[in-house]
Amino acid sequence: MSSNDDPVAIPMMERKPSDLPGIDTSDLNTLTGEAVLSFHNISYQETVQSGFPLRKRTCVIERLSNISGIMKPGLNAIMGPQDGSRSLLLDVLAARKDPCGLSGDILVNGKPRPANFKCTSGYVPQNDTVMCTVTVRENVEFSAALRLPMSVTRDEKTKRTNEVLELLHLNEESNVKPRSKELMKRTSIAMELVTEHPILFLDDPTTDLDFSTTTDLFWVLKRMSMRGRTIIFSINQPSDSIFRCFDSLTLVASGKVMFHGPAQEALEYFTSAGYNYDSHNKPADFFLDIINGGSSAKLDTEEDGHKDNNHKEHSERQHQVTEKLANMYTQSSLYKEMRTELDPLLEEQKAGRSSALEEITCVTPFWHQLWWIICRSFKNFQGFSWVTGIQAIVAVTVAIFVGTTFHFLQHDCIDVQRRVVLLLMLTALQCTTSLSTGELFVTDRDLFLHEHTSGYYRVSSYFLGKLLAELVPRRLLQSITFTVIIFTIAGVKTDVNGFFTMIFTAMILAYSASSLALLLGTGENAAAVPTQIIMIYFTFMLFISGLSLYSVTFIQDLSWIQYFSIPYYGFTALQHNEFLEQNFCPEHKTAELSRCPDYVICTGEEFLTIRSIDLSPWGFWKNLVALVCITIILLSMTCIKLLVLKKKRLFKIALPVSLNYS
Repeated sequence: MSSNDDPVAIPMMERKPSDLPGIDTSDLNTLTGEAVLSFHNISYQETVQSGFPLRKRTCVIERLSNISGIMKPGLNAIMGPQDGSRSLLLDVLAARKDPCGLSGDILVNGKPRPANFKCTSGYVPQNDTVMCTVTVRENVEFSAALRLPMSVTRDEKTKRTNEVLELLHLNEESNVKPRSKELMKRTSIAMELVTEHPILFLDDPTTDLDFSTTTDLFWVLKRMSMRGRTIIFSINQPSDSIFRCFDSLTLVASGKVMFHGPAQEALEYFTSAGYNYDSHNKPADFFLDIINGGSSAKLDTEEDGHKDNNHKEHSERQHQVTEKLANMYTQSSLYKEMRTELDPLLEEQKAGRSSALEEITCVTPFWHQLWWIICRSFKNFQGFSWVTGIQAIVAVTVAIFVGTTFHFLQHDCIDVQRRVVLLLMLTALQCTTSLSTGELFVTDRDLFLHEHTSGYYRVSSYFLGKLLAELVPRRLLQSITFTVIIFTIAGVKTDVNGFFTMIFTAMILAYSASSLALLLGTGENAAAVPTQIIMIYFTFMLFISGLSLYSVTFIQDLSWIQYFSIPYYGFTALQHNEFLEQNFCPEHKTAELSRCPDYVICTGEEFLTIRSIDLSPWGFWKNLVALVCITIILLSMTCIKLLVLKKKRLFKIALPVSLNYS
C-alpha cells in the first residue's frame, strides 16, 4: 500500500481524547461502555455440494479450527492470506454467519452474546452498501433516525451526525451523492459510527481506498478506540505506519491461528523463533511471507531446495507451513497467557451459548420506520428521474400510436369490434409495462439485507414503504398517461363517470400485474428468468382473451383459465364500463344501418350478453374485487419471500474453497 517513507502514525496514540476535534469529551463516563469480546474453541464447518443436479455429492469442510482469543477495547486486526479465513473469522465473531455450522463459545464481557448482537454492534461490509441516490448526510441521518432510540432527541441525532461527518472529513461532501468507492466507504463507516455501538466490525476497510484516505480512516478509528470502543477488522497488507496503530493482531490461515496477541510483539515473536526479518521490509509483508512459506520462512534444507512443480505440491507445502506455525503458536508462552485469561471467563458463564443469534430487534416503532423509508425511497425514485423520463416518453409514444390507430371511433354497430380490440390493447399495455417493476426489490437487495440485519427496520415497514414511495407513483404515472391519451385520441366512452371509472380500472389492473412481477422478481439474481415467465403468462392470457372475441365456444371450453388470468378480469371490467347503456343503432339513419351486417348489434347490453358478461353492477365490481384480491395475495407472498430471502441470503457463505487436508 505504501513505501517505508510513509508518515509515522504512532503519535496519535499519545493524544488525549480532549485533543480530538469534533468530539465532546466533557464527560467521558457517559459514553458507550466498554466491551470485551472473547471467543473460545471456535470451529466453523460448511456443507458444500458439488456435481450434477441429480448426482450431487455433499461434503463438510472445516473453515475454522479450534480458534480462541480475546478482543479488548482498541484496534484489533485480523490478518492473513486471501483464502477467506480472516473475513470468515470476522463474520463469525460478528454473528453474520449461519450459526448451524458454528461450535464453541463467543462471549461479550464474560456473558453469551445477546440474541440481537447484530443490532447492538456495528458492521461495515467489504462491499459497501449505501444508497447512492441520496446524499452522504441523508444516509447518515437515516442510520441515526432508525438505529438510535426514540428517547434521543432530534437535536442530539443531528449533533451526532455533524460530529461523525466532521470526524471523517465529510463536511464539504455531505451534500454529495456517494458515487465513488472512496466516498461510499467513508459513508458506510459514518453510518456505523453515528450509532456509537461498543463494538465495531469492519471487513477489509481499506479496500478501494488510496493511502491518504486509509491513513485518515485509521486516524479516526484510533480516536474511536481511545474512547473505549472495541474495533475489530480484517485487513490484507497494511503499511508500516498503519500497522503501528494496531493494539492486537491475529494471524489466521487455512482456518487456523498463527499468532494472537499484542501487535507490537508479533515481530519479536517470529524473529525469536528463527525467522529472518529484513529491516527494509514491512512487518505485514514479513508475516504474510512467513505464512505463505516464502523466503523468510525457516524450513528444512531439503524443503528449501525443493521447487514446486505443480499446484498439488505447492498446496502440500503450504499445508505443512500452516500446520507448523499453528503448532508453534499453541506451544508458545503467548498462547498459555491467553488461555490463562480466557479459561476463567468460560468457567464463570453459567447460561451457555445463546442459541437465538438470528433475532432482529428494532429500537424504533413501525410508523417511524415507515415514514423514513418512504422519504428515502421517494428520493431514490427521484434519483432515477432519467429512467422515469424515458418510461414516460415511451408511454406517451405508444399511447399516441395506439390511439391514432383507432382514431375517430364511430358511434355505430360497425365499430363495436374495433372498440373491444382497443380495450384489449389497453389491457395488454397495462400488463406488459408492469415487467419493469420486478426489479423493485432486486436492485437494492444487498442494502436491504445489511440494513435489516443491523436493526434499521422490520421487513414489513421496508416492504410497505417501497411500495408506497416507488411502485405507486411509477405505475400511477404510466396508467394515467396511457388511459388519458388513448381516451383523448380514440374517443372511447365520453361521459365523465365512465372516463374516471376506466382510469380506476386501468390502475387496479396495472397494480395487479405489477404484483406478479414483484413476486417472481424478488430475490432472483438473474432477472431474465422471471421476466420470460411473466411474458409467457401475459402473452398466453391475452391470446386467449383475443380468441374469445371471435370464438365464444372456444373460450367456454377453456373457461377455467379465466380464474387464473389477470388480463381477463381487467379486460372484462373495461368492456362492462365501455358498452353498458350504449346504443349503436342511431334512429332515422338508414344509411348507417344499411352498412351493418345481417346480424346487427344495436346496444352495448346485447354485446355484453353475447360475451356472457353479467350486466348488473356486480358484474363490473366482481372483476375489480378479484384483481384486488390477487394483488393482496401476490404482495403477501412477495413479503413472505423477502422474509425467506433474509434467512437464506443473510448467512450465505461466498468464500473461495480452501484446501481440505484430512
